[in-house]
Amino acid sequence: MTESTQRRVTIQRTSTGHFTATNDRGGTIDFGTGSDTDGTGFTPVELLLAAIGGCTAADVDGATSRHAEPTGFAVTVTGNKISDELGNRMTDLVVSFSVAFPEGDDGDRARAIVPRAVRASHDRLCTVSRTIELGTQVTATVEEA
Repeated sequence: MTESTQRRVTIQRTSTGHFTATNDRGGTIDFGTGSDTDGTGFTPVELLLAAIGGCTAADVDGATSRHAEPTGFAVTVTGNKISDELGNRMTDLVVSFSVAFPEGDDGDRARAIVPRAVRASHDRLCTVSRTIELGTQVTATVEEA
């Protein structure tokens, strides 16, 4: 792996069931097991769904917004968390777009691009969903602290 292809986040435990992920650019996001005080914190599974939707949303936004600024842009990602003989996992993942553009030629062009942009993201552009669909080995190691 070269530096240009490698991506990394570091996870630090902040308290029982609570963590902060930090990327190499210094950005952070807090998450946990869903047992936070107000119950609103993201879980790792919800972050996975957000990563799938966010990756595809970025692809579609990039393809359409050069023609027209959307008047509405929402992506919903759903799936079923199951536990069976294969262990815990997500099934039936669905990414749904609700995108609106202003009337006129620019909006018409952007609207026409949406299905093709969603398909291109799904079929080849979105690293997150492509990795999930194609599968890749995950190696876990333990280092002395």
